[in-house]
Amino acid sequence: MKTPKEYRSPITVFDRKLAERCTRGRVIIIDDDEEILSALTALVEMEGYACETYVSALSYLQMLNYNRPCFPGPCCVLCDVKMPELGGLELQSRLAELDDTPVLLMSGACGVQEAVSAFHAGALDFLIKPIDADTLLIAMDKALVVSAERYSQRVRKVTLAAQIATLTERERDIARRVAAGQTNPAIAEELGIALRTVKLHRQRAMEKIGAVKMTDLVRIADEGNL
Repeated sequence: MKTPKEYRSPITVFDRKLAERCTRGRVIIIDDDEEILSALTALVEMEGYACETYVSALSYLQMLNYNRPCFPGPCCVLCDVKMPELGGLELQSRLAELDDTPVLLMSGACGVQEAVSAFHAGALDFLIKPIDADTLLIAMDKALVVSAERYSQRVRKVTLAAQIATLTERERDIARRVAAGQTNPAIAEELGIALRTVKLHRQRAMEKIGAVKMTDLVRIADEGNL
């Protein structure tokens, strides 16, 4: 019987280079015009980013359903608005239900209403073809920065949830009261416990959730729904 180690695929030079590109940023380009895909891919890869291309929005959604593993790093989607079966606006709506990957939309012939709808739905930018290289790179860089920030926020929420989960019911109750502005004496009187007990639980709670100052506790209580 083969061991799990024997089933692992060897790490190739291509894998290492792709991982480096993904660390810098991964750009998903979706357009039914293969010439445009080729031109945009060349530009994106020339800047040192990883690039994936799809000739339809449906093929990209199908790929997402496979939960294919990929190297970590910020990611954004650049999608044409007008495509057969599923357009950019519809894809943007579906992606919003799946994750928070930033979306850039592009079109060669669109109305103002489409651009307005895209922005209202959360698109970071709406680019008009033919797209100037500098304009695209600026929009893409912005989207990747947003992606990195959103990832950091998700990690922070998970970390806070884990820290808050370590609190006892008493520690959590007292931390919540302190964050709401109650003083130690007021908490002690309301709960019918000694003042030193309140101070002890407060100190332990702040240590567990990484709060050094009162402002830290207030912020953590708000971010972590303490």
